[in-house]
Amino acid sequence: MTQTPSAHTPAQGQARAQITVPAQHPMVTVLGSGDSLLRVIETAFPAADIHVRGNEISAVGDTHDVALIQRVFDEMMLVLRTGQPMTEDAVERSIAMLKASENGESDGQETPAQVLTQNILSSRGRTIRPKTLNQKRYVDAIDKHTIVFGIGPAGTGKTYLAMAKAVQALQSKQVNRIILTRPAVEAGERLGFLPGTLYEKIDPYLRPLYDALHDMIDPDSIPRLMAAGTIEVAPLAYMRGRTLNDAFIILDEAQNTSPEQMKMFLTRLGFDSKIVITGDVTQVDLPGGTKSGLRQVQEILEGVEDVHFSRLSSQDVVRHKLVGRIVDAYEKYDSDHGTENGAHKPRGRASGAKGTKGK
Repeated sequence: MTQTPSAHTPAQGQARAQITVPAQHPMVTVLGSGDSLLRVIETAFPAADIHVRGNEISAVGDTHDVALIQRVFDEMMLVLRTGQPMTEDAVERSIAMLKASENGESDGQETPAQVLTQNILSSRGRTIRPKTLNQKRYVDAIDKHTIVFGIGPAGTGKTYLAMAKAVQALQSKQVNRIILTRPAVEAGERLGFLPGTLYEKIDPYLRPLYDALHDMIDPDSIPRLMAAGTIEVAPLAYMRGRTLNDAFIILDEAQNTSPEQMKMFLTRLGFDSKIVITGDVTQVDLPGGTKSGLRQVQEILEGVEDVHFSRLSSQDVVRHKLVGRIVDAYEKYDSDHGTENGAHKPRGRASGAKGTKGK
């Protein structure tokens, strides 16, 4: 894309950019069906005037806004050049990344195009990619470190991206097996109180892991891989006493581990293995008085070599836009009312500080 001189002089204090879209890119891929992508940009920069004529796009407005609009279209063209289509969500996230970089809220090392075109895994006709800067850094951290913690609210892709990296590692023969685990039944793992066989008792708590697997691996091959031990899905209690070599191990819902369970799990690490631990410390379901192992481990392991903490926020939510707003609303409520997860903290002690000895 090139910027060409304008025939019209903008008003004093304003700037103008004229952008030429190369002929190999149909304008509908840049503007969107029914100009949907263009409307996203216009909404993000309401004070600027954006006009399209043929394959020329012109923007007039505040110097800062015009420069950002120019960069947005440049990044869009870089993504389109890879053959990947632009979506309204991708444009919104590109604008947010560029604005954060301009405002000093991000170090700006990665561009939107670098984030949006990083392929992790292609499966069943679609490609899994990070969609935000923090997601890209989380994925990069998994490549670089032996133990990675992905901490953030629901919908930020913590588990899904970790699963994609695990399948990628298995397919490229970096590991021989994948082990997926979760604490069952509010981390107390009181399976005896549930009706049915052992499989029926634990299945509801492990089902989200199976669902993600079905997105990434041919469903017909999953039973075979599980029968061979190449993929194992089990409750956290089953990890005790084991040493896990040549494996990619994911602990999901880690906020519902006790400190003892967290230590037990981390010490299962064997040779040529990698661990990813995911959780949301704002959604702890442990019995009253039990401290979350995920909260405590941040104090213990922060700064330890080859251990990395990736923290995601409501800005990284990739579900419905309303999910991010809900997360922010709860955080604001807790901040304003001195509550935790929307509920009053227990009296007479710091929430989650009391041990569980004797239980």
